[in-house]
Amino acid sequence: MPTVSAHVASTLARHIDHVFGVMGNGNAYFLDALERQRAAATYTAVRHEAGGVVAADAHFRASGRIAAATATYGAGFTNTLTALAEAVQAHVPLVLVVGDEPTSGPRPWDVDQIAMASAVGARTYTVGRADAAATTVIAIEHALAYRVPTVLAIPYDVAALEAGPVPEAPEPVLPAPLQPSPFGAVEIRALAHALAGATKPFLLAGRGAWLAGASEALGRLAARTGAVTASTALGRGIFPDARYDLGVTGGFGADGAMALVREADVAVVFGASLNQFTMRFGELFAPGTRVVQVDTAPTATHPHVGSFIRGDAAVVASTLVHELDALDAAPSGWREQIDLSALTARDTGDELAPDGRLDPRAVARRIGALLPEDRVVVSDGGHFIGWANMYWPVASPDRMMMVGTAFQSIGLGFPSVAGAVAAKPEATVVLTTGDGGGLMAIADLETAVRTAGGRGLAVVWNDGAYGAEVNLYGLKGLATAPMLIPDVDFAGVATVLGAEGVVVRSLADLDRLASWAEQPAAERPFLLLDCRVSPHVIAPYQQEIIRVNS
Repeated sequence: MPTVSAHVASTLARHIDHVFGVMGNGNAYFLDALERQRAAATYTAVRHEAGGVVAADAHFRASGRIAAATATYGAGFTNTLTALAEAVQAHVPLVLVVGDEPTSGPRPWDVDQIAMASAVGARTYTVGRADAAATTVIAIEHALAYRVPTVLAIPYDVAALEAGPVPEAPEPVLPAPLQPSPFGAVEIRALAHALAGATKPFLLAGRGAWLAGASEALGRLAARTGAVTASTALGRGIFPDARYDLGVTGGFGADGAMALVREADVAVVFGASLNQFTMRFGELFAPGTRVVQVDTAPTATHPHVGSFIRGDAAVVASTLVHELDALDAAPSGWREQIDLSALTARDTGDELAPDGRLDPRAVARRIGALLPEDRVVVSDGGHFIGWANMYWPVASPDRMMMVGTAFQSIGLGFPSVAGAVAAKPEATVVLTTGDGGGLMAIADLETAVRTAGGRGLAVVWNDGAYGAEVNLYGLKGLATAPMLIPDVDFAGVATVLGAEGVVVRSLADLDRLASWAEQPAAERPFLLLDCRVSPHVIAPYQQEIIRVNS
């Protein structure tokens, strides 16, 4: 007879295809049930409970399909909290299946998991003997409808109880794309008139626009208005025509491109929260620019927004095209007058910095030229995030994810490889991580090697320091000794775990990446590049942070 755990596993497997986690007392029956119906959902073991949540998070970012993580109760659950908070902050739906204290009350090793999940912004649904299937669907529905992680708890004394045949649970009911209100429709018409009269229109799109499926509509709007385009870091590649795209705004953007943005007379922002980094700490737009934000948020998210339209990005963009057609408006012609290649040029530095270690800009540029075209880039948090964002272009927003930056965390890099590989098994997954975050997540280097094989590549920016702290607080005169990391041989660790590790001390050492990329994926090893870079070359976005905090 099926158990409560079998009800959860069977119902979950109808809506997801991957579960990532660590087995323990509290989820043993759930994993047993999942394994017995292996064809329905694949389980991938990770080596740290946080890694399970990170992998499920990365899976959604790379595919748009919800995945699940699982951990035991108590210490297993508390190990997931940082990754859970990141998923909340980044608005990533997933389901975390955990064991929990028995219905008879807490044991000495139990903690208030519901309160802890709530503290980081995640809601908990607890299953019972009679409602396990229905509760599982509700947890999935909540995650997808609100784009947040949910916790699905199985009390220890309920997990193995017989529950009868698994019922046919209803499908999750998800909200339709948000239509603008009548007031919003008036604002859209006014915006269409503004764009029709604009001489220098500019469109900016973020991850919210990608999740709304707005890429094609935004491409039509850009062509219809003759607008120059750009994206946030998480919206890279959303505009179909790259010829008139400035790339990423904010500290990851080229100086010339960001200067051009300040020339815009009308700027329309789709599905971007306009955080301090995107906005260059308030300096992205000139004071005279008319800034209009389109988002599903209740209200504008930045004080520089002059007009706000609440609605789905794809719906509003398509409606704007229709309105412009009705006005018979001509494109501005602005973008054809601009040499974007000159504006987006970047400083690549010399091979070596003054301290004799590699200049990370030169390394990033060389790696970017050698990476396979099918790449998916996953990024840990840390000072080094500037290098991949500046020098490694990707084809679309689902091929560049930054796991950790929403919660300002490091140490979530290696397990994100497993999630991205499961989501896009045909792609080459490239991890960019620092030595500090890499050491935090080192257990799941084994997971990355095992799951990605020859489709995996890790670039470790090994500068012997927590770079962001050195750059900000070291320059303020604080003691730097706690900010430094003894020399670590990441290449050696990778080799022990079955990968190929390469210590990179010169650009010539990257020739191995060139030959690796030419091999068929099935014949390649997982490759880790241990790049010994200078800690004294500061990324432009970090220079902005230093300036603001000085």
